[in-house]
Amino acid sequence: MQKIYTKKAPEAIGPYSQAIKVGNMIFTSGQIALTPEGEFLDADVKTQTKQVCENLKAVLEASGAKIENVVKTTIFLDDINNFAAVNEVYGEYFSHKPARSTVAVKELPKGAKIEIECVAVVE
Repeated sequence: MQKIYTKKAPEAIGPYSQAIKVGNMIFTSGQIALTPEGEFLDADVKTQTKQVCENLKAVLEASGAKIENVVKTTIFLDDINNFAAVNEVYGEYFSHKPARSTVAVKELPKGAKIEIECVAVVE
């Protein structure tokens, strides 16, 4: 088991790693709209989704993977009415259409509108 860390994504805001690599599998922790410096991006859901995807991309690259290696994502939304707006941005990053679940939740850390975690496989 290898802990993944990069300065190109925000540090964990709790007792967890940005990602864990086990064999050829990478499991990312959920990312919210924090800049790599740790500042919360209080913006509309599309802007937050873009930051989340950039964070995931950086963590994946630090683990030796690319976003195209993602096989499963889980999206947490604080408002399911943002589903279509999130899909617009999400589709730009995940055009290979990995498996996905989307879950509406009461609230997310720091008042985020979206959180995404993923699983990737590298050959």
